[in-house]
Amino acid sequence: MKTIVLSHNTLDGLLPPSIFNLTSLENLILEGNKFSGALPSEIQNMKEMKALYLRNISCTGPIPPTIGNLSKLMLLDLSYNNLSGPIPSTIGNLANLQHLKLASNTLSGPIPSTFGNLSNLFTLDLSWNKLNGVLPSNIGNLSSLTSLHVTSNKLNDNSLSKTIPRCFGNMDKSLVILHLNGNQFSGPIPTFSKGCSLTSINLSGNKLQGELPESLINCKSLLGIDVGNNRIHGEFPYWMEALPQIRVLILRSNKFDGNISLTSSGPDLPFHDLQVLDISHNAFAGALPIKNFKAMINMTDKSYTLETYAFTRYVRMRITLKGQDQLLQRLLDAFTMIDLSSNKFSGSIAQSIGNLKYLKYLNLSHNNLIGNIPSSLANMSELESLDLSSNNLDGVIPSELTRLTFLTKLNLSMNNLVGLIPRSNQFSTFENDSYVGNLGLCGVPLTRKCKSGPKEELEDEEEEEDGYFIDGFGWKSVVMGYGCGLIVGIGTGCCVFRYGKPRWLVEFFSSVGYDKKRKRRNRATPTQRRS
Repeated sequence: MKTIVLSHNTLDGLLPPSIFNLTSLENLILEGNKFSGALPSEIQNMKEMKALYLRNISCTGPIPPTIGNLSKLMLLDLSYNNLSGPIPSTIGNLANLQHLKLASNTLSGPIPSTFGNLSNLFTLDLSWNKLNGVLPSNIGNLSSLTSLHVTSNKLNDNSLSKTIPRCFGNMDKSLVILHLNGNQFSGPIPTFSKGCSLTSINLSGNKLQGELPESLINCKSLLGIDVGNNRIHGEFPYWMEALPQIRVLILRSNKFDGNISLTSSGPDLPFHDLQVLDISHNAFAGALPIKNFKAMINMTDKSYTLETYAFTRYVRMRITLKGQDQLLQRLLDAFTMIDLSSNKFSGSIAQSIGNLKYLKYLNLSHNNLIGNIPSSLANMSELESLDLSSNNLDGVIPSELTRLTFLTKLNLSMNNLVGLIPRSNQFSTFENDSYVGNLGLCGVPLTRKCKSGPKEELEDEEEEEDGYFIDGFGWKSVVMGYGCGLIVGIGTGCCVFRYGKPRWLVEFFSSVGYDKKRKRRNRATPTQRRS
């Protein structure tokens, strides 16, 4: 028997020890079951093993060091389990290993430096563990490595520099995917040599500093780069227009500044295939950099390669959609977004924005934009989310926007908009929070009614006057009046009964008291007679 495939069943219990005595077995595929317990040290008995695929089988405990005796092993996938403890350094003895996947466990400790011996390694995925310490620089000598994923650990280079090893910039002729996001790297981004083959770079969620290296233009096949949530500074990287295939550009939450102009010096439009642009939470200023992004105008004119196909199905980049942070794991052809929020952009929104008719998500919130909302937004027929909140926009909400039948998220709050809120089509589904902070807006869903004629205007004026009277004599004024009256009354009463002055007031109270006593006697007299 050479191969056992029992994947995606409901098998449970301990892994049967007898299976590890099959010394001639070459392929063991048990993915997607619910086994329990640890991997036994007897795993070393399977001397002919070439593919050990134990992904997502609920295994616990440490990886047995004896696994390093499987000298013919080419694929080892133990990802999505509950394995813990250190990674055995003996894995570095597997000279024929091509794919090593240990992602989504709770493995801890350093990455073994012996990994630098895996000269035939194509894929190394150690993401979503608790690894720390040094990212071994000798990994940069693996000339066959095409995919390196060390996402969401606690890695840094060493206690002195804590940088990404410079040698990683020299391995980019073979490397296609470089994902080191979610660690604690600091210092500059390494430079990239000519002939760079990288298609995807994700360095987000670190503490990287300095400017984006212009050597990135050597990576002509680059499809996506995410350096968000770092400390990178400088102006917008205009030179990235020279990257002909780039589809994802994420610079969010850094220290970029300066004015932006996306005008191209060549005959072609800039960012020909760009689908995702996120430069939010920086200090960019000037006019909005919305020009002709061709991918958002014409969805049919796109170039496709095998690398493009692989990239779109393994993006793994974090973006904000409809106000929520989400992990983008797959880039569909129809997915397009622009997020320019939380910057210092000023001026008006140009009517030409309506040319982006295939854009799905647009966020221009928290800037200094002025003027009217352009009615040309209605031409963006695919739009699903529109956020223009926290600006200085004025005028009415264009009724043409009700033609956006795919719109599910709208935020126009905290502006200076006026007039009646449109209520047809999708606009009938938006609640009060889409419009708060616009004192001139009226109509449903707000409680403020609109003025539609002279009679209603007169009624509104009368209501305003009544409201003014009520505001002037509200509960505070009433309480103050009662309080003052009580104090004056007590003081006056004391004076009357102590000094007997003024005489007329004393006689008044005396006569009132006399009349009450006489009435009580008259009521009591008939009762006495009957008795």
